[in-house]
Amino acid sequence: MYARVSTSDQSCERQVSELTAFAERGGYDVVGVFKETASGASANRAARNQILDLAQARQIDAILVSELSRWGRSTQDLLDTLNRLAGWKVSVVAMNGMTFELDTPHGRMMATMLAGIAQFERDLLSERVKSGLAAARARGKKLGRQPGQRPKSDKLTPKVLQAIEDGRSYRWIARDLGISKNTVTDIVRRHRQNAL
Repeated sequence: MYARVSTSDQSCERQVSELTAFAERGGYDVVGVFKETASGASANRAARNQILDLAQARQIDAILVSELSRWGRSTQDLLDTLNRLAGWKVSVVAMNGMTFELDTPHGRMMATMLAGIAQFERDLLSERVKSGLAAARARGKKLGRQPGQRPKSDKLTPKVLQAIEDGRSYRWIARDLGISKNTVTDIVRRHRQNAL
């Protein structure tokens, strides 16, 4: 059972008792009760991650949730996790009685609808971002990294120069610092120009 709790302890206990009663009516053996206190928008949701670990280890057959919106951060996230769970033969059951098993015709239809909704959400978000950028440009705002701004390479300049002094190759430095060989070349070139 899984409950994402963002309100009072009383509300939390109510959700857990409702899920427990639902599990009893449905004939489910409850393996564990997981309470999530992180925001639904948070990517780091410890309880949900524990449940996914149990599902992957094939220690559970179903996940009971108070409502489907409690499980997924977004439609795309919901669809992705439902697909992962389907691969492990684990279904998600909401208290309204809706069961999501993607290997059934009903589950595949729901997944198709969710995929359409997720695409719609991505398209809306993209339109909003484009609109916001156009409005910022219209106000005269300069977007993107401004000329002369190189925060990552400026931070790594001392390490690159030290590695050059130690006789390391540009390729080795790039691989070791997680930057491109061209960035190493640019750092060295700028250093030499500033030294003149």
